[in-house]
Amino acid sequence: MGNETTEVSAGREGIFSWYKDISRKQWLAFLAAFLGWTLDAMDLLLYVYALPKIRDTWNLTDKEAAWLFGVTLFSSALGGALFGIITDYIGRIRALTYSILMYSIFTGLSAFAPNVEFFLVCRFFLGLGMGGEWASGEILVAETWPRQHRGKVVGMVQSGWGIGYILAATLAIIILPHADFELSLPYFGDVFIHSWRVLFLVGILPAFLVFFIRRHCEEPEIWKTTAELRKQGKLSEKARTFTFVQLWKKDLIGYTIRATLLTSFCMIAYWGLNTWIPTYLASPVEKGGAGLGLIKGYAWTIFINLGAFIGCNTFGAISDRLGRRPTFVGYLLIMAILVPIFGAITEVQRFIGFLSVETLLLILGPLLGFFGTGFYSGFGALMAEVFPTRARGTAQGFCYNFGRGASALAPYIFAVVASMRILGHDVGYGLSLITASVFAVLAAITVLTFPETKGKQLEIE
Repeated sequence: MGNETTEVSAGREGIFSWYKDISRKQWLAFLAAFLGWTLDAMDLLLYVYALPKIRDTWNLTDKEAAWLFGVTLFSSALGGALFGIITDYIGRIRALTYSILMYSIFTGLSAFAPNVEFFLVCRFFLGLGMGGEWASGEILVAETWPRQHRGKVVGMVQSGWGIGYILAATLAIIILPHADFELSLPYFGDVFIHSWRVLFLVGILPAFLVFFIRRHCEEPEIWKTTAELRKQGKLSEKARTFTFVQLWKKDLIGYTIRATLLTSFCMIAYWGLNTWIPTYLASPVEKGGAGLGLIKGYAWTIFINLGAFIGCNTFGAISDRLGRRPTFVGYLLIMAILVPIFGAITEVQRFIGFLSVETLLLILGPLLGFFGTGFYSGFGALMAEVFPTRARGTAQGFCYNFGRGASALAPYIFAVVASMRILGHDVGYGLSLITASVFAVLAAITVLTFPETKGKQLEIE
């Protein structure tokens, strides 16, 4: 019935000349989605760095601490499904602002948790907002930007995850090493302050982004047209069905199942790996760690996420040229190869002999971030191209965040593997990371079941 984006000149020469095709409105949509996703990552990942201190505050085991993080991933699945439906009916911009407010406010509130139960509730609601942000922001740019640049912009937005990770690491390095302290407050007397609480209090700052988005950003034309046709009852019969029900109809159920399997395998691999990477780097060698210590170990995650930033942006450009399937599969398989090397870094160092552990991590870390996070840029474009406008928000919100929900098991699975003994030896944090390779390979196989959709024209039904 109509095209989703206004197409512009695609024949301009030069590797960076494409930016001239993009209007101010499209850049503002990108900025809103990018900042929302960056700060989403920052708020979520503060827990990864604060985990040892939170564990000590409430005397938690590794498995219990893993479940605390798992609850957030699980609730993000609910949030993604909920906000996916909301964004199809009330708009991408409004849903985006609501999700940002939710994850920011509950990150800040978790700083005041008097016990682990209150903290758990805050993490649950943080997850709802976190899941909603991706469902709203990725669709906003996919529907606003020209189709020949869709892969690039989705990759650019996804690269905000690496920046958010770096922000979380930087804040953790600045705040967490300081000892807990007592603060005298009027009316309250002496209050004991844990450094991790200060870290989470900073997490409320993304709420101010909402004012920028509501003032400067507009809904995509394709959504406004679809909403008006829905209001007038002029959409096709199947488009008038409740959007979540549409996902299970004959024409979409195959894509729904395959997309949820893909996101589940990918995110179990990613979250199992990245929940424990800071702990692995900081832990002593005798516990299966890399032996870097807290400050140096956390600092090394910055290099990993510089690689992630480049990998996400590169994925989009490559997939726009070579296609979604080969790019996705290539990234996942290389990740599967790199993880065992990274997890056995001390053994690799002893084998090589002439390079230190720090140097090897400086080489391997960015590569692991490049391929082990870069594949995330494939989800937005692929799902935008296989699902129709009438249910795109619902589909992307449900499928992407179903994977997040499944990945709630990942931290616990990896913790269980780390605690196992094989042939009389403890597996430890390092070798447990190899579990990620198994799921990365399963994800690569699943990608091959999708059609190639590079440059597909999106239409209204």
